[in-house]
Parts: sequence; structure tokens; C-alpha cells
Amino acid sequence: MYEEEKKHVIETGIKLHEYKLISLSGGNVSLRIEDHVLVTPSGMMYEDLVPDDIVVLDLHGNIIEGERRPSVDSIAILHILNHMPEVRAVIHTHQVYATAVGLFSDTLPAVVTTLVNATLGPVSVAPFSSAASLDMGVAAVEYLNGKRAVILKQHGIITIGGNLKEALYAAVYMEDAAKTYCVARSIRAVPELTPSQIQDAVDSFMNYGQITQPKK
Repeated sequence: MYEEEKKHVIETGIKLHEYKLISLSGGNVSLRIEDHVLVTPSGMMYEDLVPDDIVVLDLHGNIIEGERRPSVDSIAILHILNHMPEVRAVIHTHQVYATAVGLFSDTLPAVVTTLVNATLGPVSVAPFSSAASLDMGVAAVEYLNGKRAVILKQHGIITIGGNLKEALYAAVYMEDAAKTYCVARSIRAVPELTPSQIQDAVDSFMNYGQITQPKK
């Protein structure tokens, strides 16, 4: 069941590791397919995973397929998916710089266009919630604010998307922006993009990448 999609989930987890957004078996990757959710297993290294390790849940958390225990954050992931039907992919990491921003600020402001391209605007910091808890999902839904990312105070981040690529881009570019922000802020106050600049950045990214032209 969902063999190719499971491979994509694993590939996304490996990319998170390659971009140094996760350590060891931390974080998780999830993909919704209609009424089912593919979730990475608890406590396993991404590079060791094979498709059979990916757990298939229904939207109530029942295991449909798989012998592994799903991520301990599944309750939070399912809350997000049940309350945001437009979301198909959820990524959770403990990436360093974005998490650091959450320790001293209520927002990762829109200071660079690449952040806005991927997250659709500034990223809010949600109040602390315990890992592996429903509260984690509740906080994410409340503080996403129409964006593709949220920082979980003293914990990590969650990104969402209509597919795994959108959620991955949000995580990667948010970390780059957070690093830039932390470096610049250590020197002086950091200017933010204006609302019109943010909208221009969002609009321009719609045409990013290879677009197949219709045949004449």
C-alpha cells in the first residue's frame, strides 16, 4: 500500500538530515493520502528506513498498515490534518536556528525574500507545549496563521504544505532565514520586508522552477 509515497516520505526525511535540520532519529515526516496518513516510525534513523517501516494510520490514529510504532507526535500531526483539510504534508524538526529564534522572539520576521517564498510570510512562535501531546497540534493550528510554518517555543518547528516539497522548502528556507536573522541581529537591528514586498515575493515564487508549457 502506497509504496511510492512511502519512498517519498523516507527521501524527505533523509533530505532533512542532509540539510542538518534533524539529528539522529529526531523529528518526523507525514503525508496524507485521502483518509490515510503515512507517518515515519518512532525512534528510527531515516537512512535505515525502508517502505515497510512507514506506518499507515487513519485520521483517528488507528493503524491500517505497518508493524512499527508511529511517531510519538502522531496525535499532534493528526490534529493538524483533521483541522486543516487543505494540508497534505507535515514536517516536524528540532532545527537549531529557527528554534533559537523562538527563545528570544515571538516571531521570525520577514527579513529575507526566501523565507517569504517558502512560508508565505513571517513565522509565529507558539507557546511551549509538551512533545508527543495534543497541545502541540493545537498550538500549531492556532499559530500557523495562514503560513506554512510555526516555531514551537523551546521545542522545534512544524511546517506544512500541499505536498512534501512545500513542507520541505518551508523548513529549509526558514532555517536559512533564521540563521541570517540571528547573525544580523547580533550586529544591529534588522529591517523587515514591507507588506508589498512580502506579497511580491510570494507572487514571484509561484513561477519558480520548471513549468511545462502546453503543446501547440
